[in-house]
Amino acid sequence: MTQNNRSNNANWRDFQWLKQFMPRGLYGRAALILLAPIITLQLVVSVVFIQRHFNRITVQMTESVVAEIALLEGEVNTAMSQEIAVEQARRIAAPLSMRVTLPADPVATQVRLMDFTGPRVLRTMQAGLPGLLGVDLESDRERVTLSLPTQFGVMQVDLPRQRVSATNPHQLLVLMVVTGFLMTLIAYLFLRNQLRPIRRLARAAEAFGKGQVVPYRLAGATEVRAAGKAFLDMRSRIDRQIEQRTLMLSGVSHDLRTPLTRLKLGLSMVEDDAREDLERDVDDMERLVDRFLGFAQAEALEDAPESVDPIALVHHLVENAQRAGMTVALGELANPGERPLRRASLERALENLLGNATRYGSQARFSLVTGRGDLRFVIEDDGPGIAPEDREEALKPFARLDKSRNQNKGSGVGLGLAIANDIARGHGGHLRLGESADLGGLKVELVLPL
Repeated sequence: MTQNNRSNNANWRDFQWLKQFMPRGLYGRAALILLAPIITLQLVVSVVFIQRHFNRITVQMTESVVAEIALLEGEVNTAMSQEIAVEQARRIAAPLSMRVTLPADPVATQVRLMDFTGPRVLRTMQAGLPGLLGVDLESDRERVTLSLPTQFGVMQVDLPRQRVSATNPHQLLVLMVVTGFLMTLIAYLFLRNQLRPIRRLARAAEAFGKGQVVPYRLAGATEVRAAGKAFLDMRSRIDRQIEQRTLMLSGVSHDLRTPLTRLKLGLSMVEDDAREDLERDVDDMERLVDRFLGFAQAEALEDAPESVDPIALVHHLVENAQRAGMTVALGELANPGERPLRRASLERALENLLGNATRYGSQARFSLVTGRGDLRFVIEDDGPGIAPEDREEALKPFARLDKSRNQNKGSGVGLGLAIANDIARGHGGHLRLGESADLGGLKVELVLPL
C-alpha cells in the first residue's frame, strides 16, 4: 500500500510542471474547461470523419473512374485506326462526362498543397493504371486531367473532379468551426453571468480583509448565494466582536482614569521621600491605560486611504526618532512610487516598531524594500531578538516573552507588535518576524500588498 502511494505521488510530481502553464484566474480556468472539450471534439471528428469517411469515399469513387478509363484505354488500343479509336473513345466518354483528346501532350503530375483528397486520388489512379503518365489536380480545381500512352500516341482524358472525390470536404470543417465558435460564445455569456457574483464576493472579501466594507448583495447560483450569506454573517459577527472589544477596553481604560487622577491628587500631599516612587508607579499605570486604549482603537481606523510616498514617510519617521534621541539609521530605500495608504495608522505602527527596536537594542536600521507584488517596511535592531519558536506568540496581544526580550528595559504590556500586526492586516498585509543578518537582533517586516 505504501509503495503504491509513493508511486502515485511520484507520478503526480511528474505533472507538476504543467501548473506554470495553467491559468490562475477563475475566468481563465473556466474558459479552459469550456474550450478543451469543444476543441478536442472537433479534432476527433475531423480526423475520424475526414481521414476515414472522406478518404474511403474518395477511394471508391476513384476506383470506379479508373475502371472506366481502363475500359476506354482498352477500346482505343484495340481500334484498327486512329480515327476509329477517337470515335470509339468519344462515344464511350460522352455518357461518362469525360473529354478525350488523341493525340495530345502529356500532363505533369500536380497536386495542391491544401488538397485533402488529392493525394489519395493520385495514389489510387497510379495503382489502377500502371501506364499513367501524369495527373493534373492543380490547374483547374473543378477538373481532373490525366494522360495515358496508347498505340496512337498519348491520350488525354479530362473529367469533373466531383467524379473522383466528395466535393468541398472543407465545408464540414468550416461548419464545425463556426458552430463551435457560436456555441462557445453563448456558453461564455452564460458562464460570465455565473462568475460575476463570485467575483463580487471575492472583491468584498478582499476589501474586508483590508479593513474596508463594500456593499454586497446575494446573487448567483444557490451555492454562491450560500457562500455569500456565510460571508455576510461572518462579517457581521466580526464587526460585532470588534465593536464589543473596543467598547470594553475603552470603558475599562476610561474608568481607570478617575482613580488614577485621585491617586495623583493624593500623592501631592504625601511626603517627598515616598512620593517620587509612587508617582513613578502612577505614571506607569497611566501609560498602561493609554496602551490599552490604543489597542482597543487599533482596528477602528478612521483615517481614509490617501496617496503616500513611502520614501518620504520613512525619512519623516527616522527624523522624528532621531530628534527623540533614538539611534536609527537609514537602510536600503526602494522607490515603489506613491501608494494609497492610511498614513496615520501606518505611522503609528512603524513608530511602535521603532520604539521597540531602540528599547531592546542600542541601534536600529529602517529600510524600504519591494518584493514580488509587495512593499516591505523593514526595521532591524542589535538586541537579543526573539527565538523562532516564540515569534508567533509574540504577535498575540499581551504576550510577554521574558526569555527573548528584556522586559526590564520598559514597562511594556505586550501590545506593540499586536497593534502593528492589526494595522498591517487592516491594509491587507501582515507582520513578519525574523533575525537581522548583520545586526544580529530582531528583524520586523511590515509587508503590504502593492
